[in-house]
Amino acid sequence: MLRLVFGRTTFFVLFTLLQAAVLVWIYLWLDNKYRAYGYGLFNLVGAILAVKILNEKQNASFKMAWLVVVLLFPVFGGLFYLFVQFQLETKVLAAKIRDIDGRTGHYLVQSQAVYEELEKKSPQSTNLCRYLGERCRFPVYGRTHVRYYPLGEDFFAELLPKLREAERFIFLEYFIIAPGVMWDSVLKILEEKAAAGVEVRVLYDGMNSFSNLPHDYPKELEAKGIRCRVFNPIRPAISTSQNNRDHRKILIIDGHKAYTGGLNLADEYINRKVRFGHWKDNAVELQGDAVKSFTVMFLKMWDVCVRKLEYACDYSLYLNVGTEAPISVLGKEGFVIPFSDSPLDNEPVGHRVYLDIIYQARKYLYIMTPYLILDDDMSTALNYAARRGVDVVIVMPHIPDKKYAFMLAHTYYPELIEAGVKIYEYLPGFVHSKTFLSDGEQAVVGSINLDFRSQYLNFESAVYLCQNPAIEEIRADFEDTLKKCVRMTTESCEALPFVHRFLGSTLRLIAPLM
Repeated sequence: MLRLVFGRTTFFVLFTLLQAAVLVWIYLWLDNKYRAYGYGLFNLVGAILAVKILNEKQNASFKMAWLVVVLLFPVFGGLFYLFVQFQLETKVLAAKIRDIDGRTGHYLVQSQAVYEELEKKSPQSTNLCRYLGERCRFPVYGRTHVRYYPLGEDFFAELLPKLREAERFIFLEYFIIAPGVMWDSVLKILEEKAAAGVEVRVLYDGMNSFSNLPHDYPKELEAKGIRCRVFNPIRPAISTSQNNRDHRKILIIDGHKAYTGGLNLADEYINRKVRFGHWKDNAVELQGDAVKSFTVMFLKMWDVCVRKLEYACDYSLYLNVGTEAPISVLGKEGFVIPFSDSPLDNEPVGHRVYLDIIYQARKYLYIMTPYLILDDDMSTALNYAARRGVDVVIVMPHIPDKKYAFMLAHTYYPELIEAGVKIYEYLPGFVHSKTFLSDGEQAVVGSINLDFRSQYLNFESAVYLCQNPAIEEIRADFEDTLKKCVRMTTESCEALPFVHRFLGSTLRLIAPLM
């Protein structure tokens, strides 16, 4: 009880409520004191803000959500909008990331031989690869072997032996790290490796300090010889920067192997802890040239978390490592593009990659996602794909982790089903995989959900595969998962409780701001 009363969680909640109360008081005070003129003035301000919002360069769904807030609540909504727009902390973070990008761009250079091979083997993919390479600085690689893990327990069984083989360095960056069988097993090996002289770095999102790990956990790891950083620690203040989380999942061993996917380092991801039924997740292992991109991604985010950039390391020390074993000849293993996404550069990379795959699909499009909260662009693309004869199949959880997100997702079902999209729910439990698959030629596996938060607010990571043998493994996993699903229909949507449907429709008004 004492820990609850005097702990940081209570302090955080009380301090945040105090700030919210101040905003509400300003709203009420202005309304009462200047009821005759003040309210009219704020209506005028609201109209001006509405014009400003309509002319901003941002997603139309975000504009609509802000218009609802500003016009329905002209005083408080206007104050809240101005408060969000003048957040200096977010602008400082964005400037820091731009500086790091500018200083590190030369580490990732496109091989012309690989690009020419891609043009010959998959000309329909060259525009997307050009966008990722030239606009976003994520090269396309050959000579990279990809292994797919359809479940968290498959990944975990292989992970521990691979960590024990590390000789130079181990880098881990995860959204969630929670004590338990998975993390404790990994941590034991990391301690042993650090003691043996292997450089070990751990980077995790600040939400962990609020829910899973002690506030001083970095000191605990440093005492074990493990370097540690926390991205964007949670503070008892209303700040839009705290809405931008590091949702990435990246693990790198010696610069030879890299892993990404939907898996975090907690027991529910490997079904050692039951939460929301059986947990369906996935991961991929990359071995070869493409590991370089993940190494640079990690080091850049590490620098973001260091207060003084002069302490940034020389990336080349971790990139010129050669290959652990001979990789197949160029083109035989297909093509691979590791990429990341930042909410602060006005470049929604994950969103655009998904849209490109949807519009290129000719035969089928298979999607696994835990959340389905769509903007107009994504909804239109999916509907159009189904209407032009593409077999569009979406697998969702049957047991949700967030009820509000499930209510929202169900509001999109009827319009998608009407267009011909097939939606299934995974009966055994919760789907956490974030997977796109099209025509046996393209696939994406990573941390990017089909919702606003992943595509516009969080830092994300993923790997794009083109004509890669692993794509067939992903398809086999998808088809096996479908056998454990129930197909949703218009009737099943109408049978949902009225409150469920009403709350979902109401939340849809402000979905981009949640």
